[in-house]
Amino acid sequence: MQKDKIKIDIVSDVACPWCYVGKKRLEKAIKEWKGIPIEIEWHPFQLDPNIPAEGLDRDTYLINKFGNLEGPLEMTERLKVSGKEDGITFNFGEEWLAINTLPLHQLLHVAGDEGFKDALKERFMKAYFDENLHLNNIDILSSIMTEYGWTAEKTKQILADDSIAYSVKQEIAHYQQRGVNSVPFFIINDTYGISGAQPASAFLAAFQQVSSTKTLNEGDSCDPVTGVC
Repeated sequence: MQKDKIKIDIVSDVACPWCYVGKKRLEKAIKEWKGIPIEIEWHPFQLDPNIPAEGLDRDTYLINKFGNLEGPLEMTERLKVSGKEDGITFNFGEEWLAINTLPLHQLLHVAGDEGFKDALKERFMKAYFDENLHLNNIDILSSIMTEYGWTAEKTKQILADDSIAYSVKQEIAHYQQRGVNSVPFFIINDTYGISGAQPASAFLAAFQQVSSTKTLNEGDSCDPVTGVC
């Protein structure tokens, strides 16, 4: 039976640069797609759930992950080039701060209920990677959320709600149990998996083959164990 839409479940983390690239490439593919409507649903993932609440400055984070700065900084240069091709400005300057993204996923969880998760995901990624805003600062988060009509009180209540945090962690665990161990990961109509930031052409090909169970593994992604992006 012909489906009336294509459903794409995207597992990603705000702190994953290739998730940002993958988002832009998917949007390009959707813009070019002439077939049935496409519906997107975002799902949480944490590349590093052990980052402390105060965050880690750029050099400390990279040295902790890789043992040195030379290789990681070379990696960020590659990301800058890839990002520019997809309309993204990656800024890994000294003001960049690695954070624990669980609170962001809590806000995104509620934003999903209110219908603006995609817009907020884009806003957080731009704030994190381009503007170098410290997204562990509750005042900065409250300021961003006012752009979507939320009061500072509402933002603080959501961030303090352990039940929302629990729901996010359960959703992360669900996709890990399904085998998602690096992000971004795109699941099309619950059968076709695309791993990594594939080019727009790969998404377009997948839209044509949603009944397939093949998984494409060649795309760039972020690995939470090695820290490599």
